Amino acid sequence: QVHLVESGGGLVQPGGSLRLSCAASGMPVNINSMAWFRQAPGKERDVVASISANGRTRYTESVKGRFTISRDNAENTVNLQMNSLKSEDTAVYYCNRIVYDLNYPLEPWGQGTQVTVSS
Repeated sequence: QVHLVESGGGLVQPGGSLRLSCAASGMPVNINSMAWFRQAPGKERDVVASISANGRTRYTESVKGRFTISRDNAENTVNLQMNSLKSEDTAVYYCNRIVYDLNYPLEPWGQGTQVTVSS
């Protein structure tokens, strides 16, 4: 059974940085397409960044140039480096295994990690 645990969130001022980590058990992240999603209050859960099994990456337009998704195969984690954070990045962030071209999540959701960008 796949189990996903997100961490690294917190309160940060606008312009600051955070690094999120998703620890996956029950599957190897290096041969799977993975993604980070986020859900703000009152909004749907949307994909933020994805990485395919062969390393291709995609980002939603609003985070391009600011966020970077990566994998740590030794730790079996998927990470999201977030720079130049804005108030609109405030949300609960989740990771999941996906069907890459569809961004369709395949595993049970973890608890997520809260990111709050505020002065």
